[in-house]
Amino acid sequence: MGVNFLSPLAFVFAATIPVVVVFYLLKRRRATRVVPSTLLWQRYLAESQASTPFQRLRHNWLLVLQTLLLLLAVTALARPYFGGELSSGRLQVVILDASASMRATDGKPTRFDSAKLEALKLVDGLRDRDQMVLVHAGVSTEVRQSPTSVKSVLRRAIEQCAPSDAPTRLADALKLAETLTKDAPNSEIHLMSDGAAKDLDEFESQGLRINYHRMGVGGRNAAITGLDVRGHPEDPTQRRVLATVANLSSNAIQANLELRMEGRVLEVRNLTLEPRATSSQVFTTEQRSPEVVYSAKLDFSDDLPMDNEAAAVSQLPRPIRVILVTAGNKFLEKALRSHASAHLEVASSLGGQSPEADVVILDGVSPDPWPAVNVLAFRSAPAGWFTNSTELEVGGIVDWKPSHPLLQAVDLENVQIAKSLAVNPPSWAVSIVEAAQTPLVLAGDFQRNRVIWIGFDLYQSTWPLRVSFPIFISNAIEWLSPGAGGGAPASSRTGDPLRMMLPEGLSTIDITLPDQSARTIQLEAGTRDFLFGDTARAGVYSVRKGTQTARFAVNLADPAESDLWPREELRMGKHGGVGATTMKRADLEAWRWIAALGLAVLLWEWWFYNRRTV
Repeated sequence: MGVNFLSPLAFVFAATIPVVVVFYLLKRRRATRVVPSTLLWQRYLAESQASTPFQRLRHNWLLVLQTLLLLLAVTALARPYFGGELSSGRLQVVILDASASMRATDGKPTRFDSAKLEALKLVDGLRDRDQMVLVHAGVSTEVRQSPTSVKSVLRRAIEQCAPSDAPTRLADALKLAETLTKDAPNSEIHLMSDGAAKDLDEFESQGLRINYHRMGVGGRNAAITGLDVRGHPEDPTQRRVLATVANLSSNAIQANLELRMEGRVLEVRNLTLEPRATSSQVFTTEQRSPEVVYSAKLDFSDDLPMDNEAAAVSQLPRPIRVILVTAGNKFLEKALRSHASAHLEVASSLGGQSPEADVVILDGVSPDPWPAVNVLAFRSAPAGWFTNSTELEVGGIVDWKPSHPLLQAVDLENVQIAKSLAVNPPSWAVSIVEAAQTPLVLAGDFQRNRVIWIGFDLYQSTWPLRVSFPIFISNAIEWLSPGAGGGAPASSRTGDPLRMMLPEGLSTIDITLPDQSARTIQLEAGTRDFLFGDTARAGVYSVRKGTQTARFAVNLADPAESDLWPREELRMGKHGGVGATTMKRADLEAWRWIAALGLAVLLWEWWFYNRRTV
C-alpha cells in the first residue's frame, strides 16, 4: 500500500509559503497619533522603535498556523490516494459484449454505450506499468487492441466498437481471455455484458479472475421471435405466414401486428399478451410473383426496437427434376410421385454422362462416373467411400436424430430391417439413423454436392409400409434441392452464414446489405457453392449472381436474446458462476480529509488571532 497523487502539479502552489514568511519579516509601518499618555502602550514600544524595513523572524504561532494551512491546501489540491502498486504491472482484458440485447435503450443511451463508459473508466485508472487488451464479442470474437498502456490508443479502440444484431456469444471471448491471461499472474478479466448468454454451459472458469460488470436496469420488451412462410396444402398460389410474438415484460401489453408484402400492408391485428406469454399468428395470403418478401412489424414502444420487425422471403415452388435409376421399385416410385413439386423420370442407367437433374436417386446401382449432382443412394457408393463394408443382420433401429431436417416428423419406432451393409462413416458424412451394429443412414456434403446414403434394400425392410417412408422421401427431396421446390429457409438468424449456389463461370458476385451498402466479392475459379458470413445486421440481403438476383432475410428470432432482464449471475459450466460486480472501496482519495483538517486549522487561526487582539 502506497501513497500516490492524481494531480502532482498542484505542488507548484507550495511556492506561496515563502511569501507568507516574507510578510512576517517586513517591518510594519505605523501612523503617528497624539495621545495624552503612553502608559498603556509600553508593551508595544519595542516594536515601534524598529527603523529597518526588515526585522528578525521571531516565533509566531500565527505564522505557524498559516504555513500549516497552506501545506494542507496544496496537499489536498494534489489529490493523494492510497492504493496497491504491483512491481510488474497488471494485465486487464476488457470484453465488450456486442450482442443485440446490448442495443437496449435503458442505458446511456444504450447498454453498449454504458459498457464503453465503464471501459473508459478502467482506461483512466491504468498505472504506468499496467496494460490492457480490448476484446469485441460480436458475431465473431475479435481482439480490437493488443496489450498496450497507451491510453489514447485504448480510448480510440473503445470508441470505434459498435454492437451487432446477433445473439450473445461469450464462450469464445472468455476462452480467448483465458489464453491471454494464462501466463500473466497479475491479470484480471472485465466482462461488460447484460448476461444474456446461452453458450456458457460448457465453459469452466477454472479460477479466472472475472469481473462481471452488469449492464442494463430493466426488461420492458416484446419481440417477433419467429417468422416463417409455408405453402398452402390446397392452393399452390397461396402462402401461410406464421408469426410468433412474445411478451418478455413483467406487465401485460397491447400492440398492433402488421403483415406486409413488399412494403404494402396486408393486414393489421390487435394483440393482447399477458406477461411472459407467446402468441402464434397465422396469416393466409395470395402470392402471384415467383418471389416476394413478407415482413411483420410489432407496433409497440419498448427498450429494444430492432426485434419488433422481421422479414421472410417466400418463393413459389418450381418443378424439381428427379431421375430414379432402378431395376424396378414400386414403393420408391410411388413415394416420389406423391411429392407435389417432383418431376420424376425413371431410367435403368445414366448412360455414362452427368445427368441434367436436380436430384438423382440410385436404387442398388453404382454408376461410373458418379453423378456430379445431389444424390440419394440405396446400397450404392463409389470406390473409396468405405474402407470395409460387410453385410449383416440388423433387426430394429435403435437411434435416430429427429432434429435433422431429413427426419422432421419421421417416426422410425416400428421399422424392422433384415440385412444392411455395415460401414464406417467417412469424414464428410454424419449418421442420422443407427442400428446396434452399424449406421443405416448417412448424410453430408461430398465434393460440393449433398448426399444421402442408405445401407439397406427397401424390400428387406418394413419401412415402405410405414407412414414415415413417404414423409422421409419428401424431406429428402427438399433437402437435396434447397430452394428448388420452395423449401428454402424463409429466413436465417443473424450471425449465421448464408449459403448460395452459384452458376458456372462467375468471377464476382455483388451483395447489397440491409443498410443499402454494396459489396463486390471476388470468387475463385470454379466456385459453385459460396458462404457469406457477414450477417451481423438484421434485414434483407440482395445478391446479384450474373444475370440472377436472389434475396435472403436475416432476423434475430431469439427469445433468449430478446429477454432483456439483466442477469445477476453468469452460470458457467455445471457448478461455476460469476456474480455481478458490486462497488467496493479501492484506491481511496484522501484530499477530503486533508481539506477538512485545513478548515479546522483555519478556524483555529481565526480564534487564536482574535484571542490575541482582544
